Amino acid sequence: MYSVKVNNEEETLIVAYHLGKKLFPGCLITLDGDLGAGKTTFTKGIAKGLEIKQIVNSPTFTIIKEYEGKLPLYHMDVYRINDDEDLGFDEYFYGNGVTVIEWANNIRSLLPHERLSLNIVILSDNARHLKFTPFGKKYGQICEDLKHEKIID
Repeated sequence: MYSVKVNNEEETLIVAYHLGKKLFPGCLITLDGDLGAGKTTFTKGIAKGLEIKQIVNSPTFTIIKEYEGKLPLYHMDVYRINDDEDLGFDEYFYGNGVTVIEWANNIRSLLPHERLSLNIVILSDNARHLKFTPFGKKYGQICEDLKHEKIID
């Protein structure tokens, strides 16, 4: 596991931006953490790293929002979904873009094994502990690269 403590939203965006620059077609990032932890903020940083110009906001009621950049970004919020509902997520998981899923633990059994999981822990009003767990060699390499660049520990 890799991690980093961020002290504010700006630092969260910076970490996510650097991650976004390293992502590849078919990449899957899962985000979990309490309400208000910063999952959508983290996704905004990934979008900047993917050179997406559109405003990124939570897809809470639409479930999936798509954005165009260097790679397509498929931003999902599965807060209201559970493991026994298959809504055709495989098209996104194995597509040519980057998939970011908020509340991913709600559909854990539907997720591909290879992915980068991020748990965001609230430390205070502004501070967060970002915990990265890579599943698969490619995701491990991304984390190692971010560690080498001193973005994460």
